Amino acid sequence: MKKSFTCLAVLLTALMLSASSAFAAGTANISAASYKAGDVVEIKGQIEPGQDLFLTIAQKDMFAPKDTDGVHEVKKFKSAVKKGAFDMDTAIPPLYYLVTNAPEKFGKVDKKKFGGPSVLLGKGNGIYSTTMFYLKKKFNDVEASARAMMGPIASEKQWNFLRWANENNYGINTIVKEGNRIGKVVIFSRTVVTDEASGNYWDKGTKVNLDKSTGQYTVSFTSFRHTPPETQFDVYVNGAKTGEYKIEKNGYWLNKGYRYMNPLWIVIGAILVGTYFSMIGAAGGMLMAAFQVLVVNTMGPVGINAANVLKPSNMALTLFSPLGSFYRYAMVEKRVAWPVGLSFGVGIFIGSIWLGKYVSAVLPMKAYKEWLAVLVVIMGIKTLMEMRPAAMAKRKNIKAMTKKFNDEVAKAKAEGRSAEMGSIEPVKTGLTDYRFKFWGEEFRINPLLFAILGIAIGVVSRSFGIGGGFLLVPAMTTLGALPMYVAVPISLIGTCFSSVGAFLGYLMTGYLPDMTLAIAIIIGGFAGGMLGSRAQKMFSEMTLKIVLACTLFFLFFRFFKIEIWI
Repeated sequence: MKKSFTCLAVLLTALMLSASSAFAAGTANISAASYKAGDVVEIKGQIEPGQDLFLTIAQKDMFAPKDTDGVHEVKKFKSAVKKGAFDMDTAIPPLYYLVTNAPEKFGKVDKKKFGGPSVLLGKGNGIYSTTMFYLKKKFNDVEASARAMMGPIASEKQWNFLRWANENNYGINTIVKEGNRIGKVVIFSRTVVTDEASGNYWDKGTKVNLDKSTGQYTVSFTSFRHTPPETQFDVYVNGAKTGEYKIEKNGYWLNKGYRYMNPLWIVIGAILVGTYFSMIGAAGGMLMAAFQVLVVNTMGPVGINAANVLKPSNMALTLFSPLGSFYRYAMVEKRVAWPVGLSFGVGIFIGSIWLGKYVSAVLPMKAYKEWLAVLVVIMGIKTLMEMRPAAMAKRKNIKAMTKKFNDEVAKAKAEGRSAEMGSIEPVKTGLTDYRFKFWGEEFRINPLLFAILGIAIGVVSRSFGIGGGFLLVPAMTTLGALPMYVAVPISLIGTCFSSVGAFLGYLMTGYLPDMTLAIAIIIGGFAGGMLGSRAQKMFSEMTLKIVLACTLFFLFFRFFKIEIWI
């Protein structure tokens, strides 16, 4: 009897201690077992009265720097781990949220400067200013009671990696960072979140209701709209795992684009860009990238930077849009200067697929991106200066050709028919001397010179993932003194070659495009190419040059990180 009583007492004590421990850790009642991406998640429960709430939502799958298979990302991580004080095998959840009523225990809100030319402003400065949540620099700076409440983040190296991913721009694509778009720029991640009453934009959509006297709480937040399908999350309440839930598919998922996106929008964007590109022969890849950043907002899969998904996908536009316009330019209107186009194409192919690889290894071209912006704006200014009456008077062939074309447009309009574009009539073909007539006016150009220029542009194309038309077209109109109607078809030949070269370069390093993204761009780009080739003759030489100059000024702002739409 005495022995039984003793056993019962021990059992009751154990149960009481277990219950006390569970109560201290807290409980959580999740409103559903699964949600669609973008749904509101609600969690209710109780913690020990008087305590602060630390609700951790952590993706089950972990990611470590060693897990990436991207060539450029591996190099980036090897440099980052030394500066960031974490290891290649340090693993953290790709998606991680810490919802609390006491965010100050983990960091603080402060100003962040971003954007603008580094050659003028210097490192760490910028022309734009915003606020973001900065995590504490050291793990031990977080008080011990709060450090124990962070779920799977339990070591100094994990904290350092989390902080790097939270604040480093590169981390946006390496660790899935949920960011709000302020001024069209993603400038923070939602790592530590509190009630939206804080007024901070990263807390928007989050509600934290804690009654400290009873320990009862209710938390609701909007799940990340672009959470991958079938993503599992663990829920921790004050350090202890208390439940889990799953995020399901909500729309069409781009596997490598890492977004939910209706492919029809990508097709529409590619049509618009392809039409523009086929009319002026420049900036197709850059404008498609801008469309993807501003509209599609491609992130890239975990471990791969978004740029290495965007660039090979955008090659589809700079390849297929010219193909869409080529039939009309080459076969119907016969205004392709083949010796110049092919020599430039061979040069740019050599530069993009072969020479660019070695140049990029010893000379990081991206470091000179801002100086390229200076070159671009000079070209834009020179293009505008050529439209002055004094400059046009010196180029009598272009002036005469323009008059003949304008007269034909006016006559065709009066007769209710489509204007005849005119064709190229070869006069002399040589390696360094190619002459032809267009609208009865003779033009001369050096194919070898443009082959050399093509090699240089190919190197730039390989480094930036662009076609290079924005450099070639103004070079042909300013240095080569060619009319836009001749320069554009030549440029399109060159960008075809550069696109093939750059795409093969990406394949050789293991970067593949998102196939849905690429197919949508191919469809839209091809259609845009056909529209652009028909639409070009509706515009005068003067108008096309103004559009080209405006494009060059746009690229100047992009290269300099001066976002005029902010």
